[in-house]
Amino acid sequence: MSSSLNAHERKLLEILDDILRDSSSAAAIDSIVKRGEQKLVQRLDAVMAWEPVPLDLYRNEVPAEIRSSWVFILRSNATTGAERHPNSHQRMMSYRGSGDFQVMSGDRWESNFLVSDPGTPLQSRWISIPPDTWHQAVVPGQNWVVV
Repeated sequence: MSSSLNAHERKLLEILDDILRDSSSAAAIDSIVKRGEQKLVQRLDAVMAWEPVPLDLYRNEVPAEIRSSWVFILRSNATTGAERHPNSHQRMMSYRGSGDFQVMSGDRWESNFLVSDPGTPLQSRWISIPPDTWHQAVVPGQNWVVV
């Protein structure tokens, strides 16, 4: 997880973690994952599939600063390629599987290995990427689902 994580950001990730662990949230996400996995089966050239999650699908109230939620299914043995979001803060949780979310630090990639085991510490499952920060996912031998 980004080393610049402050108390506010940590608390926000804890709230989001609780929301995503809720059984109704998991049911909604699991149905999206199934559709995304089908897209990857149909499009062998795609490194990922994604779909938005309407915020009202979450039973618990989402903090006001969160404006969208997405599920990404990242293909096994792939690197997504570098991207950045100039106007949004990216917060991602490893939902199923594991992988390396790399963030550009100076002139080199900094690895952030994430797992989906809810028994591991927050920083082992979440990453917080500030606006305008280059990042990419490196996916090992199985598809990786992030929210």
